[in-house]
Amino acid sequence: MGSAVVLEERWPVLGRHERAAEWLRVWTDLGRAPRTIDAYVRGLAEYLTVCERDGLDPVAANRLQVAAFVKDLSTRPSRRGSNVVALDSRAGLANATLQQRLVPVRLFYDYLIEEGLRQSNPVGRGRYTPGRQFGGHQRGLVPRLTKLPWIPSEQQWLDLLDVVREEPVRNRVMLALAYDAALRREELCSLRTDDLDPAHRTLRVRVETTKTRRERVVPYPAATGVLLSGYLTHRAKISRARGPLFLSEPRRNHGQPLTLWTWSKVVRRVALAADLPRFSTHTTRHLCLTDLARMGWELHVIATFAGTAAPSRR
Repeated sequence: MGSAVVLEERWPVLGRHERAAEWLRVWTDLGRAPRTIDAYVRGLAEYLTVCERDGLDPVAANRLQVAAFVKDLSTRPSRRGSNVVALDSRAGLANATLQQRLVPVRLFYDYLIEEGLRQSNPVGRGRYTPGRQFGGHQRGLVPRLTKLPWIPSEQQWLDLLDVVREEPVRNRVMLALAYDAALRREELCSLRTDDLDPAHRTLRVRVETTKTRRERVVPYPAATGVLLSGYLTHRAKISRARGPLFLSEPRRNHGQPLTLWTWSKVVRRVALAADLPRFSTHTTRHLCLTDLARMGWELHVIATFAGTAAPSRR
């Protein structure tokens, strides 16, 4: 059964809209990452559900009707309550999440334009077109807010490490690698035994696990190498097979690859024990890159190390 069909079964609203189902199959056939497809499907499915509720034909919807969808996202009661950081309230979705929800809707209308079913895209992109004094700025439906990431202070980081010292060796080496190599959560959890080069203390971040589809090789320090050696000895007691580096140990899923969600739960538990509720799986990456900048690394070198697009030198 194709992945597009599976997603249509998970989100039945897609099956009720022929053009939406076509759009999904196009993106699936283009080989986009499964998590990207899943995020696209979720956003478009939410939009189609609102259209059905309001009796609208999504193919013919205008900017005003898409704006109503944005309002719905911005004002609906949040399941996370006071943990949500929205534009100015505790309701709705955070700004970045609103932007993510709109991306598949915009791409859907791009597809309809390419198919000759529409003349314009009601979502817009919020970009500036050089060379025009008036009318050159196309305002997006949602203002894009850029917040600086939270970085723990030196004492807060030490407090967290005090808690981590009591963790199993797997969790300790995972946190160490997450910081030392500025790894994203998926990059960390997707590491395999053959990605390691202990002789040169480097690890390979495979292209299929990265957000930007850029493979890279990054170093780790001797102290982390000692931790890693201890974990590999421990891992051999769970499984001697080559494959995923980090394995689950509970009886229910013993020896299975550690999931993203399990690692998130580990970090959340450790963060709360250290009284650092804002600490997340991405904080180690931000902290590492900040420390590199403090040490005087040039921005384009940091970007290469992190596997992101290099900043403009203009």
